[in-house]
Amino acid sequence: MQKTRIICMLALVSIISSCSVSKSARQQRNLLSGSWILNDVSYENNQGSFKSVIFGDAQDICFEGSDWFFRDNNSTGRYTIKQGSLCQGGDRFIRWSIVEPVDRLSQLQFKFIDDKRKDVSGGRGYRLDIANLNEQTMTLKSNVSVDGQAVTIVYEFTRK
Repeated sequence: MQKTRIICMLALVSIISSCSVSKSARQQRNLLSGSWILNDVSYENNQGSFKSVIFGDAQDICFEGSDWFFRDNNSTGRYTIKQGSLCQGGDRFIRWSIVEPVDRLSQLQFKFIDDKRKDVSGGRGYRLDIANLNEQTMTLKSNVSVDGQAVTIVYEFTRK
């Protein structure tokens, strides 16, 4: 009986500690919370001119000027793309979190949800390195491969 209690207590402590968020991730969540404008999408670490479809959604040009909102109390948000000749405008709803891999920068992780907060991406999501995050600006980066060559997509935001 005593052994069973100890095992149950250890399991409970393990579950609670694995669900906790580090102080650093909590601070980043608080900084990220609110409205942002994605001002610029650019490319680095490779020569040439690039065009891409970002997040399986729209061309890179469509994201410039897009409005992003992150709600930290329930980890939901959205981004809104303006309607244009190349862009299907409207809201895209997301569920997001901050992850802290051991071997790299903290990352913003998100996946698409519907307006009722149900997963619509089949569990597939995206991770962007947080290169800079403060009260007024945010820089996110993602590494992709183009014809076998590494390219980094850089997303520059300002607080709305």
